[in-house]
Amino acid sequence: MSFAVQAVGALLPSVPLLVGSTAVGLAADFALHRWQRNMAAALGKLHATVFVRQIVRDLLMMVGLIVIEDQDYEKKYLSLVCGLLIFYALHFACQAVAMLVRRTRTLPVVTRNIDASQLRLSPAPPALLMQRSGQRLLMFSLPSTAGLLTDATGGSARWAAAGIALSIAFALVAIGRLLPRLLPGRRPVTNEQALEWFEAWLAEYQPTVGMYFSGGTSSAYQANMWLEPLARLEGRPLIVLRERFMVRQIASTDIPIVCLPKVADLMRLEQSTLKTLIHPSNSGKTSQVLRIPTIKHAFVNHGESDKLSSCNPYAKAYDEVWVAGPAARQRYALANVGIDDKDVVEIGRPQLDVIEPYAGAAAGPYTTVLYAPTWEGWDGNPGNTSIIEAGENIVRTLLADPGVRLLYKPHPLTGSVVPQAGAANARIQEMIRAANAVRAAEHADERPAPSAAAELTRRTAELDRLTTSSSRTSADDAERMLLQSAPEPGRAAAVAAATAAWGAAFWASFPAWEHQIVTGARPNVYACFNAADVLVSDVSSVISDYLASEKPYAVANTSGLPEQDFRDAFPTVRAGAVLTPDASGIPALLESVRHPEKDAYAEARTELKLHLLGPSDPPSVVRFNDAARALCAAADEHRAGMAVRALAGIPRQRDAGATLESEHVRG
Repeated sequence: MSFAVQAVGALLPSVPLLVGSTAVGLAADFALHRWQRNMAAALGKLHATVFVRQIVRDLLMMVGLIVIEDQDYEKKYLSLVCGLLIFYALHFACQAVAMLVRRTRTLPVVTRNIDASQLRLSPAPPALLMQRSGQRLLMFSLPSTAGLLTDATGGSARWAAAGIALSIAFALVAIGRLLPRLLPGRRPVTNEQALEWFEAWLAEYQPTVGMYFSGGTSSAYQANMWLEPLARLEGRPLIVLRERFMVRQIASTDIPIVCLPKVADLMRLEQSTLKTLIHPSNSGKTSQVLRIPTIKHAFVNHGESDKLSSCNPYAKAYDEVWVAGPAARQRYALANVGIDDKDVVEIGRPQLDVIEPYAGAAAGPYTTVLYAPTWEGWDGNPGNTSIIEAGENIVRTLLADPGVRLLYKPHPLTGSVVPQAGAANARIQEMIRAANAVRAAEHADERPAPSAAAELTRRTAELDRLTTSSSRTSADDAERMLLQSAPEPGRAAAVAAATAAWGAAFWASFPAWEHQIVTGARPNVYACFNAADVLVSDVSSVISDYLASEKPYAVANTSGLPEQDFRDAFPTVRAGAVLTPDASGIPALLESVRHPEKDAYAEARTELKLHLLGPSDPPSVVRFNDAARALCAAADEHRAGMAVRALAGIPRQRDAGATLESEHVRG
């Protein structure tokens, strides 16, 4: 619209239209690059890049100025046009130099919590010069645009010339900042030097057990839930990533992190002391690390449920499948997807230690209900999530009860596959905000003291400092380089303490009657478990994890199955209430929570907890460590066998049966 109005203002000519539309268009471009980067990228795919937009904007300004003058414009504006052309040429040159500098700074390995000072890496140039070419063009174009606008309002052409000259100066300064980075003495180490340093570090650190993860930004939670259990394992843990951006998404931890984007560099782990890798999820790149014969692999999953994804046939690619309890073992056996029972190891869920046990009826005037629907999944099954068919009914019914405080925590991927799920999620959040507005008017005098909000602000700043400091953001913003800092011992413990303090401050910062929409990383789902009196969810791993508390729960049935068939198909439902899409069972559910003597599923929850999560003795942490130790021993045995076969001259490429037979004969 701004371009259309600018064209009209240039051709009429109308100075107010020309100046106003140019200013609006430039402001809109800045807003796109600041808050709507996806829209800016979409425009780029239509070839309406920021460069095209800016040059059209300048072209229309020049047309307007020529029409306004209507005489002697050749001499007056030819120099201005030439100046703009010079500026755009310098912009291209700056971008080319930035690409060359970025290429020299893109090393084959990215690390975090590892002392990389031996590489003597220099700080990266400002991100505005290195990566944000669109913002750079808009920023550097401001003086030239301002000069042209001044000329259009009746000022002298000298203002336009001065503005263009200033834009050219900015571009020259930027190029001057970047060019020295290409000198031989200013370049970082070569790829081979970086890899040699990495191999030397591996030999010194001697990792034994690690976690392998590959995925998108929204899937980082799958890896983060295993950080604390991994840190408590015996040996020297390591985290192996494949995407550079993921280095920043891993939560604060003391564990060394390495990112190896290329397969050839990943294969260097074969010569390391790394024996075992756990895998929280499957990805296309998982098959690449499975090629390393010296490492044993265990699939631990990021959650267990009755959904088909919890018995994926891909799991047979791993040496072992570590599950929580007997239920998962039975699930794999019934699915008949090629997983041998001997390869299934029950370890419990070590990350559930933070969940508090059931303490009986809710204290206080409000019953806290956690509604945590899962996402729609990849298979298109309408019964995966309740948010589309039942979500608004569930939330509407809960909000209608004056004694309910609702915690709404949707799955991070909600709406990523089915747009209707995203739309329902937005409507639900709007319903909750409206309900809070009504309650705020009713409880105007019931607000926490201002000191509570101040305490939350202080705790947030403290936690942010611990989780976003230089030792955490070791990967690339624009530079894509290794961080020259050693790990800080005790950081994980400090983060854990700060997180607990932040959680206490968070729940104390709002009144007991206020509903909450929880979509960020904090508080996590386990903290919401502890705050809730009852859970409403779908068939998902949320149910299995929540059972660690033995609190009441309900499952929404949007599968179309009768209730008994639904319970038979999904064993995790058998110890909870089943809600129909109209949410008519909500009042009875709340009654059973408020009056525990009416709770018909208490014993069933205890039995189901044992079935899903296994026994409490030995603790899950101990069983997890025992499984890791046993798999490391198997890796040692396998390496010894490989060494024997190498001495015997048996090619490693032989199939397993022939190799074993030959080894038996030689023995």
